[in-house]
Amino acid sequence: MALYRELATIFLVKVLVSGSTGLLGSTLVSYFNHRGDPVVRLVRAKSIGGAEVLWNPAARILDLKHLEGFDAVVHLAGDPIAQGRWTPEKKARIRDSRVKGTRFLAESLAKLTHPPKVFACASAIGFYGHRGDELLTEESSKGTGFLPEIGQEWEKACEPAVERGIRVVNLRFGIVLSPKGGALKLMLPPFQLGLGGPLGSGKQWMSWVSIEDVVGAINHALANESVRGPVNVVAPNPVTNLVFTKALGHALKRPTFFPVPAFAVRLLFGEMADAALLASTRVEPKKLKYTGYRFRHPDLDLALHDLLTE
Repeated sequence: MALYRELATIFLVKVLVSGSTGLLGSTLVSYFNHRGDPVVRLVRAKSIGGAEVLWNPAARILDLKHLEGFDAVVHLAGDPIAQGRWTPEKKARIRDSRVKGTRFLAESLAKLTHPPKVFACASAIGFYGHRGDELLTEESSKGTGFLPEIGQEWEKACEPAVERGIRVVNLRFGIVLSPKGGALKLMLPPFQLGLGGPLGSGKQWMSWVSIEDVVGAINHALANESVRGPVNVVAPNPVTNLVFTKALGHALKRPTFFPVPAFAVRLLFGEMADAALLASTRVEPKKLKYTGYRFRHPDLDLALHDLLTE
């Protein structure tokens, strides 16, 4: 990753990371390891290699003595939103894994003799909901629906840490682009076969961010004491689904003549279709820009070129 060659901001920290087996967590752990920072993973079950702390958020099991001495905690754990239809059971897992798990960890950190200086917790731009062409910043209001409700509860679950005086950063992630996982990995097979096309009208806004800028933004948030509260982790130039489709086709040198009608998206994905895939969320990274973060991939064409030629 090119980010490893741009270590202008070096500050040795001891960091605890949850969700370390996911796309974001594994990439972040690799980054910290490469930089030489002591990194410990917060895990539900012992695995092979590396320093680990065991926890069971559902059973509220976590030995507090193992949380002492960290400079930063990055909490990325949560049941995947885009895997499987949203049955009542799936929606309960999405909510509980985020809200209950986050509150339990925040409460645990608040009880420490030496709590971390910063608690960076995942959130998502789903907080804003479907907003058409409206340009959204961290000051924008919550939307309506399942994802905005989850987002609000998720961020509110961090309050015990805030009350303890820990600097809390709520990382509102956009659509993270990486060929190794997430939305882009799912898109690649049909697009590589020349079967790609826009979803629905294609007019919905996609607020995307490269995996390198996700890691860079997290590092920026940990290093800068002025960064706190909600932070939109998105590139500064969102695009419509139609523009994204054409850019991906161009990067792969493939045609994009196969649109997927909205009714077909709803038939395939149920409630998730309107809440995530067809929703229009045009988000600006106001806080990142204001606090001086320099994007490695501010534009989509450059991001896709770099990601698909690594």
